[in-house]
Amino acid sequence: MKGNSALKTSDFYYDLPPELIAQTPLAQRDSSRLMVLHKNSGEISHRRFSDILDYLHPGDCLVMNDSRVLPARLLGKRLPSGGAIELLLLTDRGDGVWECLAKPGKKLQAGAQVSFGEGELRAQVLQVLDNGNRLVQFHYEGIFLEVLERLGKMPLPPYIKEELADSERYQTVYSKVNGSAAAPTAGLHFTQELLREIEATGVALAYVTLHVGLGTFRPVKAEEVTEHHMHAELCMISEQTAQILNAARARGGRIVCVGTTSCRTIESLVLPDGSFAAASKWTDIFIYPGYRFRAMDALITNFHLPESTLLMLISAFAGYETVMRAYRTAVQERYRFFSFGDVMYLHGEASK
Repeated sequence: MKGNSALKTSDFYYDLPPELIAQTPLAQRDSSRLMVLHKNSGEISHRRFSDILDYLHPGDCLVMNDSRVLPARLLGKRLPSGGAIELLLLTDRGDGVWECLAKPGKKLQAGAQVSFGEGELRAQVLQVLDNGNRLVQFHYEGIFLEVLERLGKMPLPPYIKEELADSERYQTVYSKVNGSAAAPTAGLHFTQELLREIEATGVALAYVTLHVGLGTFRPVKAEEVTEHHMHAELCMISEQTAQILNAARARGGRIVCVGTTSCRTIESLVLPDGSFAAASKWTDIFIYPGYRFRAMDALITNFHLPESTLLMLISAFAGYETVMRAYRTAVQERYRFFSFGDVMYLHGEASK
């Protein structure tokens, strides 16, 4: 692989037949196929996700992102014309004001009024931001999250064309903290039963929070990888989680991240000496080949879009050639890709 300064976004392209993009989740969460990639040898094994138990060892720590996806897609009518509009909630600015994506944008200038659910929720556009997003003031009775649960739809990724019959299938079974615009999808493969089995083997379970933004789907437009600027996302580690992570490190266990969001959280918040403390921050960490991992030892992750920052992250962890070869194998073996697709385990040993 060429030097990091010469990395091109196009280096992370691979050819994916459209029919391999999973449109619906499997009936059973943990029945997805599992590709095991040994990062040191490049060896590949083909298993089922429930076999993940064979790769987790007593003393390890499994780190999961407990963020919950907001039903943040609102379909309504512009007042007084009745024209159809769509708002997608991005960031809570406080006091009922949200930064939103708006469609059609030209119809939603400052001052525009919108109604949702026969007037149960009303909104006014306060400002058009430089990035084209809108600041919107919402008016409602009661608790906003409960109104959203009634009126909002799940903001599925743009490559999923089918409606989701059960919105909980786009939530992890351990989701708890509302705030994401997209699911931390590696966690969709776990069931409560499987988590109990994992814990019973002596693996510690730890939860972090990173609220996933829509920037996770934003294509990398810079030709040179190093010129791309990541979107910022809020991430948090609690005191309890910090203690669990520190205990795993002390006993020589591995830190196994479920998903790139868990990885980005602990890599953003690990202290210089490799330990952890309760903390939160807005992180725009961008991990690509050449990055030195300081916290994560192994990774469970879905198959990612070509030329995406997530593909760059796993290439940084397991090696560019190794990962791109594994992706070509996944296409040949007809794995299912992206949010509702199959899963990869990047097998690594504990840091010394």
